[in-house]
Amino acid sequence: MTTTTPPVDRTATEPPVTESPAPFLARVRVPGAFLLGALLLLGVAPLALSDFRLNLLAKYLCYAIVAVGVSLAWGRGGLLVLGQGVFFGLGGYAMAMHLKLADAAVTGQTLPDFMQLYGTGDALPWWWEPFTNPAFALAMTVLLPMAVAALLGFFVFRRRVKGAYFAILSQALAAAFAIWLVGQQATTGGTNGLTDIQGFFGYDLGDPVNQRMVYFVVAAVLLLLMAAARQLFVSRYGELLVAVRDSEERVRFLGYDPANVKLVAYVVAAGMAGLAGALFVPAVGIISPALIGIVPSIGFVIGAAVGGRASLTGAVLGAVAVAWTQSTLSDAYPAAWTYLQGLLFVVAVGFLPGGLASLVTVVRRKRRTPITTPGTGGTA
Repeated sequence: MTTTTPPVDRTATEPPVTESPAPFLARVRVPGAFLLGALLLLGVAPLALSDFRLNLLAKYLCYAIVAVGVSLAWGRGGLLVLGQGVFFGLGGYAMAMHLKLADAAVTGQTLPDFMQLYGTGDALPWWWEPFTNPAFALAMTVLLPMAVAALLGFFVFRRRVKGAYFAILSQALAAAFAIWLVGQQATTGGTNGLTDIQGFFGYDLGDPVNQRMVYFVVAAVLLLLMAAARQLFVSRYGELLVAVRDSEERVRFLGYDPANVKLVAYVVAAGMAGLAGALFVPAVGIISPALIGIVPSIGFVIGAAVGGRASLTGAVLGAVAVAWTQSTLSDAYPAAWTYLQGLLFVVAVGFLPGGLASLVTVVRRKRRTPITTPGTGGTA
């Protein structure tokens, strides 16, 4: 006669399976960092900073928005974009043109004040007229830089121009654009640019409350663009962009067109720079050729390089830190700051390619590397 053994209830004897803390921390790291950044920018900063310091931070955050695009194009795509000042300026001038026309309409004028001063006549230039429409002006702050980038990138990437040649071409474009603006004094304000902007879509920019509103808009746009860029980083397109950066010929062999992949990154980065320029105008109240030439374009890249171009958070913090350092040191050492700026770029690219964001990784790697004893071939 056989007997059967009753089944054993393993749930009563075995401990419950718990999830390892490492995957959990990996999942909550990015959302946690985003919420922390939102808390600092939207909660702590407005309470801790004076109106003057908050206005400065809004200016720095505009540079940080450009750095988000630089991180995408350069950090992920390997495109050394040294001409972002062009797209920053296109967005800034598109916004400033509308705001100057709105200021003139408040006083009953049809022409901005600088056109009356320089005697351009009684008629508004034809290419200024569409900017009386606020919807058109807002759209152009993003679409115009993206259109210019798409046109330039189409011809450049199709001809397989890359590396230093692409960087030089971008810089030449920034120089040409700044020179053109200076020469059009009657319609763009020349060297002075578009200054003394009083209102922002019906709000008086002289009111500190409205200035704080502008800061909140800039901070919110930065956070949203960082979230969107993060999704691009982890998407299939982001992986393809890294593949094009590391081995363009292999990607072409697999059936993808690297020119189109790089073009998308370049156009998106240009749109972000244009939006940053548009927000810079109400935050600072001015846009001029001095803010969009070769030196500012290099400054955008230096901020991302110092913080870490492959890291969104590193690029943003680096842009803010470099902008703050420039505001602090350029007044005390105006002649030496340009050399220091160049030195920062050389050090970041040559000795710490990952920027400050990679310091922890570098230190950990050195600690894990065994030290070889000379003459024995062993480790100490």
